[in-house]
Amino acid sequence: MNKIFFASILLLFSTVTFSQEKNNTAIQPGFTSEQFPVFSNCENLQAKNLENCFYKEVQDFVYHNFQIPDNLKQADYKGEVKVLFEVDVNGEFKVIYVNAANDALAEEAKRVFGNFPKIKPSTYNGKPTYSKYTISIELPLKSAEQIAAEALAASLIEKPLEKPMTELDSLVYKKYTNLEFESHLNIPFSHSYYAQFDGAMNQVGSNNHTASKPYTYAEVSKYYNLKAVNESLQKKTSGWLGRKFWNENMVQIEGEDYWLTLNPIFDLQMGKASDIDASTYVNTRALNFRGGIGKQINFTTTIFESQGRFAGYFNDYAESIKPSGGNPAIIPGMGIAKQFKTDSYDFPLAEANITFAPSKAFDLQLGYGRNFIGDGYRSLLESDGASPYPYFKINTTFWKIKYTNTYMWLKDVRPDVTVERTYATKFMANHYLSWNVSNKLNLGFFESVVWSNQNNRGFDVNFVNPIIFYRSVEFASSSRSGNALLGISSKYKWNNNVNLYAQLLIDEFSFGDIKAGDNSWKNKYGYQLGAKYFNAFNVKDLLLQLEYNHVRPYVYSHSAVITNYAHNNQSLGHQWGGNFKELVTIARYHKGRYFADAKLTVGTRGLDFDTTEDSFNYGGNIYKDYDEKRPRDTGVKVGQGNKANIFIADVQAGYLINPATNLKLFGSFIYRNFDPMQQTATTFKQNTTWFNLGFRSDIFNWYFDY
Repeated sequence: MNKIFFASILLLFSTVTFSQEKNNTAIQPGFTSEQFPVFSNCENLQAKNLENCFYKEVQDFVYHNFQIPDNLKQADYKGEVKVLFEVDVNGEFKVIYVNAANDALAEEAKRVFGNFPKIKPSTYNGKPTYSKYTISIELPLKSAEQIAAEALAASLIEKPLEKPMTELDSLVYKKYTNLEFESHLNIPFSHSYYAQFDGAMNQVGSNNHTASKPYTYAEVSKYYNLKAVNESLQKKTSGWLGRKFWNENMVQIEGEDYWLTLNPIFDLQMGKASDIDASTYVNTRALNFRGGIGKQINFTTTIFESQGRFAGYFNDYAESIKPSGGNPAIIPGMGIAKQFKTDSYDFPLAEANITFAPSKAFDLQLGYGRNFIGDGYRSLLESDGASPYPYFKINTTFWKIKYTNTYMWLKDVRPDVTVERTYATKFMANHYLSWNVSNKLNLGFFESVVWSNQNNRGFDVNFVNPIIFYRSVEFASSSRSGNALLGISSKYKWNNNVNLYAQLLIDEFSFGDIKAGDNSWKNKYGYQLGAKYFNAFNVKDLLLQLEYNHVRPYVYSHSAVITNYAHNNQSLGHQWGGNFKELVTIARYHKGRYFADAKLTVGTRGLDFDTTEDSFNYGGNIYKDYDEKRPRDTGVKVGQGNKANIFIADVQAGYLINPATNLKLFGSFIYRNFDPMQQTATTFKQNTTWFNLGFRSDIFNWYFDY
């Protein structure tokens, strides 16, 4: 990418220099040198005089040597021949390109330039170098003196004044008023940032829908004055540089019915982990462009260029999910990485979104990014832990209802489905209906289906209908035509400070097996229970959160592996896949520009042994066919297989440098203990401490709790 960028800059530079006109002659330089080439008649001249002499000698040589074909001379031909030529390091003239309406003229131009005498070449820093020029040979031919005389005569002729164009000058620019805080643009989803207005969004009696993320600024601004908070954080600075560093967008423009911003984005981290000898780091440079046209159209795009090396356990996981084709890893949440140097990764990334809101009831989004459904830290229904993907989303909001339809284009990058170095395509369609039953109770209904592009099936219109139930469609078309999941979410506002939330995910469910009480493998479900305590213990802006997640074996997997609930070898539900239970406690606090977050995760996972003695599928790896190598059909419990206990402590604190880009100075500490029942080649006991310090634009979630 860096090479392409550099080449583009050189091309732009070349184009610009070719357009510079010198001395009102027909010759134009294409390369700026320290000293022009020197003809024998131009010895002892310097600077501008040497330049003018070079042009004169070239023009006169062409005038005296160029022979117009007889047929064109008899027809009194008028026109021009453009020649791009070079004077190389030896002082020899070489034609690079000729543009002429007649082939004979082009050949004559090549002949003339082939007869130029050898001269002293250009120099740069005292050393010979090549230089490029263009010349326009006008027919009939003119000498350098004739061209100069005509130019002088033209300058003495008084020309009538032309009325200047004023369209650009008449454009109206306004003082920038942060219109993005009222727009339909998505607010970049970061748990830490969203915690600042989470309490305001969850007041008793509010008619909003907090599970469908990311939010738009228009949704949040009804309950939390983002503009006022931004203004309260402004630092008093005297200069332009101070304003841009502490308070503002790097470029911000507002006019009649439009606004635009341009910002550099950074994620620069240095750290040290106990399970890897080398230092850890992240080096991300990005550019974000966003804006609005009228009140209905908003857009944003961010292009990231990143390199990094992480703690050993994270590197191991990234390489365990590597794609087909020899790439060393997939960075969770980022995407496919290539090797950088000998022990690091290069992982470019792009995100984009354009939103059209034709009315208060509808907004349509076309994007490349991630989505999230839920009120918790984790989501069992749709999480943002996987790398970005193309999607189309329809939000319909009316009465006490918000109905979200999301259509996604996903990839399976396993070697089993890769054909001619092309990854397999699959599709997903999600529906989420959120209903505010009362001032305190919200219920959500979720359904999803994943299907593949088998037999050039493409984007199956059977699943496009926004109101049909997928389960009935699936059985009507074929029991193996797609992988359908159903879910229910709920939230109860105990009061303005305490919210309770829950999710139930049903992948497959057999009422007969549930009634039998034999823990059948068919009962593939998961659930989440959680609580949030806003302004805890009367401490303003202190958020406490407790969450429990329980997912049975074989959830998210399917008999046709390609239709599992995943993208780029990463789960689109909970990041741990299936066969686990987890307890998460979180504390978040902010005051002014200062912030602090702390998180404890205690969990149990049931992993596969993957040894010659035991190659059973215990239901944790969603990239295995659940019909193959099941150890049992009943007595299936969470933690079966190679039971691993996990403890993760994650603490982060810092200072908000610029609220416009959410750029933060931060320090973080992660402690991770991973203790499996049996150690294998790929699953072994690890005890990791990881320190980090850096600057980061907090515009997406990094998940390191694997």
